[in-house]
Amino acid sequence: MKRNHRIGIITIISIFLGILLIPALIVAPYIGKNDTATVQETQPQEEAVLEIPANLSPFSIQVMRSASKKVEEVPLEEYVAGVVASEMPANFELEALKAQSLAARTYITQQLTGGKPYSEAADVTDTTQHQVYKNDDELRELWQDQYNHNKARIVQAVKETAGKIITYEEEPITAAFFSTSNGFTENSEDYWENEIPYLKSVESPWDTDSPKFFDQKVVSIPDLETALNVQIDSGIENINLAKTPGGRVAELSVGDSKFTGREIREKLGLQSSDFTIEQKEDHMIFTTRGYGHGVGMSQYGANGMAEDGKTYEDIIKHYYQNTEISPVSKQTAGLSM
Repeated sequence: MKRNHRIGIITIISIFLGILLIPALIVAPYIGKNDTATVQETQPQEEAVLEIPANLSPFSIQVMRSASKKVEEVPLEEYVAGVVASEMPANFELEALKAQSLAARTYITQQLTGGKPYSEAADVTDTTQHQVYKNDDELRELWQDQYNHNKARIVQAVKETAGKIITYEEEPITAAFFSTSNGFTENSEDYWENEIPYLKSVESPWDTDSPKFFDQKVVSIPDLETALNVQIDSGIENINLAKTPGGRVAELSVGDSKFTGREIREKLGLQSSDFTIEQKEDHMIFTTRGYGHGVGMSQYGANGMAEDGKTYEDIIKHYYQNTEISPVSKQTAGLSM
């Protein structure tokens, strides 16, 4: 009886252990294999999404960093990504980000092939003197927990347009861009001195959705007189405005003194050269429409076009009239690394 009792106990224990161990033997190898696969497959995919392959950049840009006063060597497509991330909201439509990528790449290509370098050591700065540029560390700090999401969108836009620039008569164009139009872009000759055939006034009705479309600035008459070095004896009746075809101020006259709309914008720090003026007692209220110089591609307009289903090629052809999208190698044979 005792022997049979011991055998019974051993049998029960064996069955119990079997119940515990057999599922573990079945499940443990499956979980281990799956975990290993996840680590091996997912991590490189994330890195691939957030990085631009080195072979996409035929040359590098020497960027003078304004904070450190040191020159940073940046591969072309990494530079383009840093510019797009700095110059356009990352939550814009992908096709708008692609259009911005082309504009940024075209700008630096023209700068390298036909422009003046910033210094003997640097091609450009990282400021609005050229194009605003932030490196990856700066973008991580700026975007915080949105870094992966934002960077993935920027990198996709750059990768899908890599090696392409905007040309006119087989030369890189002046790829001017700005934030928000007043409903039209501006002829280049109406803001700058020279007429550029592909920078012509075109409609841009999408910009009314921009948070920067309207703005007001109040300036006291004494401050206005100081800024313009004029005497405003009879108030607003002494001020006359003439407009450009794009609806911006071509000329403002105060008595015998005349100023371009651009001069007024810069002297008073207005968002746009499309402005109206009204007087309230001893103050002038400047109401502006749009943000930026108005020449070339409107960024909010580009985003509006993308929301309407237009491609980046459509956007480029709209804002840069009669241009082509061409391989960067045609213009940069002498710039290779």
